Amino acid sequence: MMPDQLPDALTLFHFIRPWWLAGLPFIAALWWTVRRFGKTRETLPAGIAPHLADALSVGAEPGARLLPIDGVSAAIILMLLGSAGPTWSRLPDPLVADTAPLVVALKVTGSMMQSDIPPNRLERAKQKITDLLERRSGAKTALIAYAGTTHQVVPLTEDPAVLKPFLEGLSPDIMPRNGEAASPALLMANDILGKQDTPGSILIVLDRLTDADGSLFAEQSKDGGAPVVFWQIGCDEAARSALEAVPTAALVDLTVDSSDVSQVIRRIEVSYQDALSRDDRQNWKDQGWVFAVPAALIALLWFRRGWTMQWSVWLIAAMIACSHGSARADGWRDWFLTPDQQGRLAFEARDFEKAASLFEDPEWKAYVLYRAGRYETSAELYAWQESSNAAMGEGLSLIRSRKYREAIAAFEKAVERDPDNAAAQHNLELAKDILYYIETTREQSDTGEESGIGADDVVFDNDAGRGTKSETQQSTGEIVPETAEAWMRTVDTRTGDFMKSRFALEAARSPR
Repeated sequence: MMPDQLPDALTLFHFIRPWWLAGLPFIAALWWTVRRFGKTRETLPAGIAPHLADALSVGAEPGARLLPIDGVSAAIILMLLGSAGPTWSRLPDPLVADTAPLVVALKVTGSMMQSDIPPNRLERAKQKITDLLERRSGAKTALIAYAGTTHQVVPLTEDPAVLKPFLEGLSPDIMPRNGEAASPALLMANDILGKQDTPGSILIVLDRLTDADGSLFAEQSKDGGAPVVFWQIGCDEAARSALEAVPTAALVDLTVDSSDVSQVIRRIEVSYQDALSRDDRQNWKDQGWVFAVPAALIALLWFRRGWTMQWSVWLIAAMIACSHGSARADGWRDWFLTPDQQGRLAFEARDFEKAASLFEDPEWKAYVLYRAGRYETSAELYAWQESSNAAMGEGLSLIRSRKYREAIAAFEKAVERDPDNAAAQHNLELAKDILYYIETTREQSDTGEESGIGADDVVFDNDAGRGTKSETQQSTGEIVPETAEAWMRTVDTRTGDFMKSRFALEAARSPR
């Protein structure tokens, strides 16, 4: 557990099954009785004078040395505490998210082009955001750019490869208006996160904050908004003081190494766990192993003759039978843990390949295959399951495989199975937006020049079959398939021009 999380963990600490604690007074009374009246002096042969018997007796005063009842009582007390289910954090739903969604708002203005941070503030900010994306691979991240206007560059996505080309294309030249107000970016980020079932955070990457923005950011947490983290890019001490003055936001300074990236991730995780602890839809995470491990170490002493009591073995066996595995140690796995329990341990250690080989539960097995990057296999396993969540998992796997039309069909199936599944409805709309965005962008930016289409070449339009594979016949006679993924890679070099046109259209439609 990180030091930042310790205060929150202490306030959330409780026991899931507190009725096990009722055995503590009984064990304490038993210990006191055995220790007080159960210690007997070693018998010596009859006929020895009392003063000689005292001289022949070896050991400390009665009650001063360690007795078998001490170890037995300590082990039983630890097992009772472990069986009671100590917890201080929620267990995330594997089909929702296990990491917090994040909206990154990047300031794209002339002040970000200053070279006090080489090569300049904006380029260094892009490098840091790229490092953050790589560390958060598999977590949802959206990108916003703001100056005199605010624009959503990329919606929430789990694929860093989608974000990177658009991030690289950002520059002050493509922004329609000059300015540096961060308040609209905050409002847009709140709107994006407000549609998510999982609590998220907002990261503002900037060099300074205007005086007019301070009041809105100060009211952010009071109104129940998402936690805000400022990532300052620059050496302006006055600007830093202004950012520190925002009471409800955290401030991370730029560093030459990756410690600032780690600090941002830590801040996001702390905020996520805090928000998750207030979500009654999630189960509490059983941490009974914390007490089971020392209990097992104490039990090792029982292999020595005279260090245990026969009745304690039967008592502990009865406790294990009654607990149904509620508290367990991370050992003797094949004896004491089911394959699904072992798979869960591998999952928590982020060894997804091993977890996939261990899980027998089809829903968990499909999910860890998804986390391991085996999207097609995951989609196939989800496909034959009949729940709404399984259909949603199938859609997510197909999205990662860039099979957008199949993903839309899967999300529609999830909504049909459970019309109240808000996550499936949201993902359905998002998948439709992604497909429309890709197809529209391809139509607007595909001039044919980079595809090698000459003036005398024949090109067949595909208006009726948008989203399907199209073919372009070049002068060489070679048939070149053009999928959505291949197109996205070829369009990367033109993202700046495309965003400039799109931002100008959005600015013209919105009031000043």
